Amino acid sequence: MNSTIKQELAGRSPLRILEKSISGGLGAGNIAVLASPKGVGKTACLVHIAADKLMQDKPVIHVSYSARVDYIIKWYEDIFKEPAKQPGTGDALDIFEDMIRKRVIMNFNQDGSRTEQVLKSLEAMITYGQFAADTIIVDGFDFRTAQPEELRSFKDFAGRLNLEIWFSASLHGQPPFYDQDGVPFVLKEHIEVIDVLLTLKQHAAHVNLILVKDHGRFAPRDLRLKLDPKTLLIVNV
Repeated sequence: MNSTIKQELAGRSPLRILEKSISGGLGAGNIAVLASPKGVGKTACLVHIAADKLMQDKPVIHVSYSARVDYIIKWYEDIFKEPAKQPGTGDALDIFEDMIRKRVIMNFNQDGSRTEQVLKSLEAMITYGQFAADTIIVDGFDFRTAQPEELRSFKDFAGRLNLEIWFSASLHGQPPFYDQDGVPFVLKEHIEVIDVLLTLKQHAAHVNLILVKDHGRFAPRDLRLKLDPKTLLIVNV
């Protein structure tokens, strides 16, 4: 993989700061949730986390509960656009194709697919499909209708297969969205199962990440991490 593009993306990936801020990173067997109102950038942030793993040759399964997956595919393509404009980056298309060979996108309908069925499909891909995923990204999961035992099943699955799982959580309706500890109301029934909880806050010129729960510790704090609202990469300062 071209080192210029790799260094640019790795250096500006939000995962770089998250790994330093979260105690020991997320880690296999654990679940993280990125929460925010719709349109702030959860999917883009998850794609950057996935891309960072892929550039380390760690396979990723991206699970989408959305009716459409084309916008997810486009995000994976778009993260290469800016770095590829730099002189000496070579053939960005070849680099991109090398990366996505280690990525699988699976699409489910939450109303029609029980969590048990989803996990069976994931295990079949990993075990029988010989796709040894290191990380699973779960985008579009509706926590409003999910039962606590469903997230527990995902966590048990992560522990049994020795992988980590990153979720997005949309905050619907009107504010306030959070309790006094910074926990979104929609996640309160699930909070015991969540190992790492982050919220994204939209500002005029950037997006901030707030670390709310860190492996059992509740101490909401701004990570002082400014993300470009268009790319969700760290803002160059």
